[in-house]
Amino acid sequence: MKSGKLKTTIMKKVLVGLLVPLMLTACNFSKSVKKDFVTGLTASGDGLSCEDIYLSVNDENITRNTFIYGEKVYVNFSDIKGFTKENENAFPGMKIVVTSTTGEIVFQVDDLHAGFDQGVDYSPLLLYADIVVAAPMHSGNEYLLNINIWDKKGIGTFDTSLPFTVKPNEKISIEASDISYNEVYLFSESLDKSITDNKIKFNDNTYVIFEGLDGFSSDNGLIYPGLSLLLTDSKGNQILNNDNLFTEYSENGIDPDAVKERVSAHFNVTGTNANNPLHCVVTMWDTKSNSRIKMETDLVID
Repeated sequence: MKSGKLKTTIMKKVLVGLLVPLMLTACNFSKSVKKDFVTGLTASGDGLSCEDIYLSVNDENITRNTFIYGEKVYVNFSDIKGFTKENENAFPGMKIVVTSTTGEIVFQVDDLHAGFDQGVDYSPLLLYADIVVAAPMHSGNEYLLNINIWDKKGIGTFDTSLPFTVKPNEKISIEASDISYNEVYLFSESLDKSITDNKIKFNDNTYVIFEGLDGFSSDNGLIYPGLSLLLTDSKGNQILNNDNLFTEYSENGIDPDAVKERVSAHFNVTGTNANNPLHCVVTMWDTKSNSRIKMETDLVID
């Protein structure tokens, strides 16, 4: 028998994470119900059973149901049994639905395994999905994740649900005056993912991203923002210092909807040694008023 994994990837920046390793053990009954009192996750099987369900982030198992905005969470279903097989192949389906506390569907995928028409013959069978916790979800809100696994060649089902909370990166400090925002986070271009541990790399474009900015004064339908970036090391040496990356917009204006959707500033640190930690300050202001927002954070070049 071969051993392997069936991977499902949700590339759209959306969705969530789940589970924990303490919660499920295999059982020999055709029907089962389990609940993890640590996370609130519940699971029930009818014809399908699962040896273990757990969450992982950055290849490490986690036991929490609060996730940092932008975090990629893996949902792992280990050694699922009970599928009706054809030529030793199993044909699983997996549906994901995320709802807000008001019952609004935030995200839905009808079948994450729709492309596996030939089935899979891995044994033991591990099904997993990697999920990015990001818009249209937002920090400070609670959601409910429901996952339904079913047998496309039989009648077996396995359902899980998990209440979870999204929080901002607590390593980022925000000071805002008359400017509101939805999210502020870090992003790595080379890794193509959000940075939640504040560790960056040499020669990588590191982005500071603002989403949902609002509160700038409008003049003839345009706003006139400025944006500065300052990066210093632990000894006070200036690595980067730009007084206004938005000179063009400060002078000529920009559509406020473009700013509200997303604003980013990025930098690239070259070399082989650094006086960690680096201190990053990004400030955005309204040139027509006293409104401004400032982001500060410490970074470690790993």
